[in-house]
Amino acid sequence: MTATPPASPARPAETAAGSPRHVGDVMTRAVVAVGRAALFKDIVRRMAQWHVGALPVLESDGRVIGVVSEADLLPKEEFRDSDPDRLTQLRRLSDLAKAGGGRAEELMSAPAVTVRADATLAEAARIMALRHVRLLPVVNAEGVLEGVVGRGDLLTVFLRPDNDLADEVRRDVVDVLFPAPVEPVHITVAEGVVTLTGRVRDATRIPLAKRLVRGVEGVVGVDCRLTVADKD
Repeated sequence: MTATPPASPARPAETAAGSPRHVGDVMTRAVVAVGRAALFKDIVRRMAQWHVGALPVLESDGRVIGVVSEADLLPKEEFRDSDPDRLTQLRRLSDLAKAGGGRAEELMSAPAVTVRADATLAEAARIMALRHVRLLPVVNAEGVLEGVVGRGDLLTVFLRPDNDLADEVRRDVVDVLFPAPVEPVHITVAEGVVTLTGRVRDATRIPLAKRLVRGVEGVVGVDCRLTVADKD
């Protein structure tokens, strides 16, 4: 069984506020996948055809049971004409087994590391870093494939226009924390770096403002120059 991408892959959606927040907002819904019986050469052919480095492996009902990646396929070439010593055999037992595999079910990494569409982008990035994977199948509650999210998908938030970032920082951070500043809080954004200037009444809110601005999707850095007004 395979899932073949439509002619026009879906584009990442955005939330009403204009800021991608969850995996479902940036994931690729046009997915190439293989069944457990897919042959080695067919897997390689599909990777080359669709320019991907990993493919979800599906049961007949669409549930994800594993992922086969370029790393899973390379042992066949690495050990093609070698006779590994006993220490290598013990250390690379899994890779040696994959070197002899011919079908997806023998080559895949299982169980698959997956993520739900409602997971935050930060959660997906954390899973990728901790599990050392480049691609996460996105599944529903039954484990059925809904899409995939890769490292590049998570980075699309940094393509948000600077004026969009400034609007969100103003609406969700500055106007909430500093409704009556001593002087107007100015927000400038250049290449994703947000600069805040102005005088405010409550010094304790300045570190919070910096932290909240840093948490806005697409912000690269924060230069907080807010100062506290002298008390009368």
